[in-house]
Amino acid sequence: MSAASLTGPDELARRFLARLGPGRGGWTTTALTVLLVLAAAGVSALLLVLTGLSPSAALDAIWKGSLANAGGWTTTLLNAAPLLLVAVGMCICTTTGTVNIGQEGQVLIGGLAGAWVGLRLALPGPMLVVVVMIAAAVGGGIWAGLSALMHRYRGVNIAVSTLLMSFVAVQLVSFTVGTPWLLQETVSASDMADAQSNPLPANAQLATFGQYPSLQLNAGLFLALIAAVGVFILLTRSRWGFQARMVGLNPLTAKHAGVRVGAVSGLTLAVSGALAGLAGGLLMASPIGTNRLTGGLSDNVGWDGLLVALVARNRPLATIPVAFVFGVLRAGGNFLSTTGVPYYLVDIVKALLVLAFVAPPVLVDLVRRRRGAAPSTARPVPVVPTKVKAAS
Repeated sequence: MSAASLTGPDELARRFLARLGPGRGGWTTTALTVLLVLAAAGVSALLLVLTGLSPSAALDAIWKGSLANAGGWTTTLLNAAPLLLVAVGMCICTTTGTVNIGQEGQVLIGGLAGAWVGLRLALPGPMLVVVVMIAAAVGGGIWAGLSALMHRYRGVNIAVSTLLMSFVAVQLVSFTVGTPWLLQETVSASDMADAQSNPLPANAQLATFGQYPSLQLNAGLFLALIAAVGVFILLTRSRWGFQARMVGLNPLTAKHAGVRVGAVSGLTLAVSGALAGLAGGLLMASPIGTNRLTGGLSDNVGWDGLLVALVARNRPLATIPVAFVFGVLRAGGNFLSTTGVPYYLVDIVKALLVLAFVAPPVLVDLVRRRRGAAPSTARPVPVVPTKVKAAS
């Protein structure tokens, strides 16, 4: 006799609904999320009306620029791939309780490392693009690892150091592409060079499957999807993932269990930076950019990838659909800006959506804590002592 036959339909339904429940707070969190998303949509529409724009026209422009045709789908998927890589790296980092908010700089350093290798090495065939991607990942990982070293030997707060290192990365890339003997583009003596590098050679660029006007899928998308699935398996099915989750839940217990807390936390930070650097290499080697290194290469990909991880609540597989939604907003927002609508309105919509998805579990948890901390109003039951008969 099977286990299902021993369980009533009500119990099976209860288990099914419990399995569908999105974590702590269950269906209360889901209902609150839906309400806040609707409220965010309403506020966004109101802002468009107040600025003299039509919400329906803006929505139609976003649709045409992202999902209305094969070209829109191609642009959306190109935008989603680097966001997915950054978000997956953030998921790894937060597993150990480490806060990395320097993805914008790590993306830039990854692009710098990839551009340096791609323009300096003359390797045959697809070997060059492989080396470019590896260099980008190593560059981002080393840049994030510097923050881990500063925390280990000088006690510098990781959140602060990763953030400030982003500003250093911007200046470093600007200096590199503005210096002729480094990576500034090569021009004739009569022309003025711009602050950008030469374009990557053709064999340093990722392959694209499909031809315009049909749907085109870049190899970077498959790379990002493999990274998301691989990180999920690593965190849930490996010994190292178990140690990382143990460190995130209770570092003291993990230390007593023999886990090297500092090494695990530092490694997750470096891996997070490596994935962000890989996103920078993706921006260099895919059609989403100009295949040149510039100071504006990252284009807020690091910040938006961080938001993707927040909305997905640091779950690697959940970052896949969320990255797609943000890819729609980026692709549609770029098309929308060509119609005269300021792009900052798209940024406001993204911020409202992030709040709508991040706030519900926090609010539910706060209410539960307050209820748990409230003194009980039940009247105490008096204890009446019983008489003990003396032994005769």
